[in-house]
Amino acid sequence: MEYFKHECGIALIRLLKPIEYYIEKYGTWKYGLDKLYLLLEKQHNRGQEGAGIGCINVSVKPGVEYIFRERATGSNAIKKIFYNVYKSIDKISTNSFYNEVPFCGELYIGHLRYSTTGRYGISYIHPFLRRNNLRSRSLMLCGNFNLTNMDELFEDLVSTGQHPRFYSDTLIMLEMIGSHLDYEVQVLYEYFKFEKDINKKIADNINLGNVLRNSVKKWDGGYIVCGATGNVDAFLLRDPHGIRSAFYYKNEEIVVVASERPVIQTVMNVKAENIKEILPGQALIIRRDCKIYLEQIQRTSNILPCSFERIYFSRGSDKDIYQERKTLGKLLLTPILKAIDNDLENTVFSFIPNTAEIAFYGMMESFDTYLNKKKKQLIKNTNNITDEDLDKILSLKVRQEKVAIKDIKLRTFITEGNSRDSLAAHIYDITYGSIRPKQDNLVIIDDSIVRGTTLKQSIIKILDRLEPKKIVIVSSSPQVRYPDCYGIDMSQMDEFVAFRAAISLLRERGMQNIIDETYRKCKEQLSTSDKQVVNYVKNIYYPFNYEDLTSKIAKILKPKNINTDVIIVYQTLDGLHQACPNHKGDWYFSGDYPTYGGSMFVIRSFVNYYERNK
Repeated sequence: MEYFKHECGIALIRLLKPIEYYIEKYGTWKYGLDKLYLLLEKQHNRGQEGAGIGCINVSVKPGVEYIFRERATGSNAIKKIFYNVYKSIDKISTNSFYNEVPFCGELYIGHLRYSTTGRYGISYIHPFLRRNNLRSRSLMLCGNFNLTNMDELFEDLVSTGQHPRFYSDTLIMLEMIGSHLDYEVQVLYEYFKFEKDINKKIADNINLGNVLRNSVKKWDGGYIVCGATGNVDAFLLRDPHGIRSAFYYKNEEIVVVASERPVIQTVMNVKAENIKEILPGQALIIRRDCKIYLEQIQRTSNILPCSFERIYFSRGSDKDIYQERKTLGKLLLTPILKAIDNDLENTVFSFIPNTAEIAFYGMMESFDTYLNKKKKQLIKNTNNITDEDLDKILSLKVRQEKVAIKDIKLRTFITEGNSRDSLAAHIYDITYGSIRPKQDNLVIIDDSIVRGTTLKQSIIKILDRLEPKKIVIVSSSPQVRYPDCYGIDMSQMDEFVAFRAAISLLRERGMQNIIDETYRKCKEQLSTSDKQVVNYVKNIYYPFNYEDLTSKIAKILKPKNINTDVIIVYQTLDGLHQACPNHKGDWYFSGDYPTYGGSMFVIRSFVNYYERNK
């Protein structure tokens, strides 16, 4: 799997009892803070460019800080954050009340960031904070999302007199929710302004459902948005197409939210059936009085949860994802047999560490089943079978070895192209002697082939040193043909080896007119306000069948001076849907985007490619 940034991670903890309860039961007020640390560490794979945490204390008196935030950049951001947090705690006098200690509170949120916009630095690290002297108007926000209609939303904010400090979808969301929260508070203020204890009455009557409904009317994209007000009203909102996912668990003393189910299972030591998924268009709302409910904020339509989440991004320790990835491997039996000319006796199977390991187990199971059937048939068809014949038949086995080894991480300070290419060839190493030179085929499974850069620069070159008769690279996912716009850094068309293969075939076969016509149609759509957008980029692929494109990809990815035959085998789209029946968001492969903004995104990406605009 080629490294690319993706899918931020979120965590939320709401303590449902007074702080004294946790001190008495667990011996510390840090119970929630410790759980937050574990939730973030268990999701470390989801964001290694930065992290942030926030805490709100509902019980402190005026004059004492009640919102705390700590953020850091870098792959060790979690360690930095909690080091700074505990250092600030240690500085507080032992005579202080525990609820006046920094990061002691009833609510915690955390975030792990991967940038998909090219913007870096502490200013872009979640959670974002909108402070106000009225606790009901203070707002903290983080999420896993990407909005596709930023220009429209930005202009809407400006038209209301606001002056956003950054061009960022996080800030846009913060200000849109914040402005509707302000309005809600103002209406309640006018209603209660002549009554006593007005702040409490405002806080008790805020309708977060209305705030969210009014905020999201024009949002286009995939999102999980996690937020809390200064009064510890908290919410988690999922987009109406279900593109991004989130899960929650609650008991009588805590509510826990995370991007992935097994993370909550491990941290809270609970069974999968006790963890619930927040449904598309739904919000989990936790009121300041600890009432918890689900509310439908947006109408759902065209529900398409992200399939790449299942193939690669989420932890394989989830029971459903584990089985889905194994199934992806199992479904590749027939095309692999064709690629090796049914020669199992002289074929070694392996995987590219570490993300394809589960699909490898599934692939091996399917070949074991196939070989067992073959053994039975041989026994049935052999007359007067001898012990020697039987031993020979039973000795037939699927050969598997750990051929590829992830060895080093290429250091980013080496920027010169030739140096980078030379070092990239050594990211992987091989197990020498694991196959018989010139005699064995080598089948290697990967979870996906997106750009093909690592395959060409490193993996195929290093595998060729074993001198296999044939190298078969297997992708457990289909051909990635289209960019993502919902939170993954796949945006430029010519990044995809499948797209480069299609363009090459069109030019080789004298079909440049299809490229030009596709550009003309895409360009026309950029200037229209019609919401019925057609993804004309599909026309680039229409002239070719799956095998044509796969064969061309193999030629592109085969390095120079490699004599071994290189064959590529891809999962089919039908196979993907069979393996992941509940996650049919396949726009990477099919070009069928669930939102208008997604279709416009791919059109814009193709225009940029044609005009050579990076």
